[in-house]
Amino acid sequence: MQRRAIILAAGKGTRMKSKKYKVLHDIMGKSMIEHVVQNVKSSGVDQIVTIVGHGAESVKETLNDQSLYSFQQEQLGTAHAVNTAAEHLKGESGTTLVVCGDTPLVTAETLNALIEHHEAHHAQATVLSATAPDPYGYGRIVRNESQQLVKIVEQKDATAAEQQITEISSGIFAFDNQTLFQQLEHVKNDNAQGEYYLPDVLSLILDQQGTVEVYHTDDFEEIMGVNDRVMLSQAAKALQRRINHEHMKNGVTFEDPDHTYVGIDVQIGEDTVIEPGVTLKGHTVIGEDTVIGQHSEITDSQIGSNVKVKQSVIDDSTVGDNVKIGPFAQLRPGSHISDEVKVGNFVEVKNSTVKTGAKLPHLSYIGDATIGERTNVGCGSVTVNYDGKNKFKTTIGQDAFIGCNTNLIAPVSVGDRALTAAGSVITDEVPDDSFAIARSRQTTKEGYYKSCLLYTSPSPRD
Repeated sequence: MQRRAIILAAGKGTRMKSKKYKVLHDIMGKSMIEHVVQNVKSSGVDQIVTIVGHGAESVKETLNDQSLYSFQQEQLGTAHAVNTAAEHLKGESGTTLVVCGDTPLVTAETLNALIEHHEAHHAQATVLSATAPDPYGYGRIVRNESQQLVKIVEQKDATAAEQQITEISSGIFAFDNQTLFQQLEHVKNDNAQGEYYLPDVLSLILDQQGTVEVYHTDDFEEIMGVNDRVMLSQAAKALQRRINHEHMKNGVTFEDPDHTYVGIDVQIGEDTVIEPGVTLKGHTVIGEDTVIGQHSEITDSQIGSNVKVKQSVIDDSTVGDNVKIGPFAQLRPGSHISDEVKVGNFVEVKNSTVKTGAKLPHLSYIGDATIGERTNVGCGSVTVNYDGKNKFKTTIGQDAFIGCNTNLIAPVSVGDRALTAAGSVITDEVPDDSFAIARSRQTTKEGYYKSCLLYTSPSPRD
């Protein structure tokens, strides 16, 4: 049976107080609409139609060819929005899922269970419900004595007794596609809002003795809609908690999961420890038995096993096994750190390859360079890679020793087992097995202070 989905994403989102279209607001590294589309696709849906209105082009740019699109010119209610998808779906057979674009927490598992329940009961429509701690603002699920659905009533249309009901509609439905579009033509707007309500389709089906089912989820957070910045933060917190708990179930230690940010696409190996305040973003992959120290930030990077990262920033880089980084190191994009390397405190690496066993202990800048195996780069050394217009490369061979405060003026190369004297400015090639000294000879003028013409005795007040 064909499975399709309609995602409602045409609302203005005025309560967000933002120039950005509501469903494009970010939660854990992805927009709300991207979360919804990903979960819908993972539930087994074959085709998606997204209903757009305000901000249509931005939504299309975000989703690209993941969806077809229908435009809702005026926001006249959820039934009106769904009916705009008729250009793609009317007359088709199978099951159609309707999901709100501002419900990023609903899972693929729940959506799939909703569809399977709907199809197993041969229903014309099935609503996803939940029990709300505070049902205010939600449509209520009204049942009869046999616990069958009678209707869904919106907050503003509910009686005092109906407002006491805590089982609410999520706004997520599964429909027989042909029934859906047949009944949409008969929905009226004679209600307090003057809108065309999608739940009225269920009432029309029931009036004709059709089959309408309710599928209840025990996790109220799943159906949480986001209408303002407060709800956005609540949804982000809930998703953060869900992600972190899943990693912990898979063998990762979080010392303080409530204060650790891990993006939805991040992968972490067993027995790795994540300390408080860590941020892991993008498509980051971390190996086993690694420790990511407190307040480190890693984005779109691959970190090996048995790595120690202390209070450092790593962006779009790769790190091998048995590496030590930090504290207060920065790996900028294009950095490739091989196995057994040490990148120490206040070291910055950019677009460089540091080969196995090399050491960058402290206070150095390595940019556009290749550092050979087991080479030691002394404190304060700099690859001078930029002349104001162009970047140039520095190459250092294996088993070399770069003395403290060496400036390597690129393009330049230092050979295998070569040495540079502390304080040198290296402008020419240093061959293998060589020792390069490039600094002025010291001159000492004894008694200079007292003999200096500019010298004056300090006043009593000094």
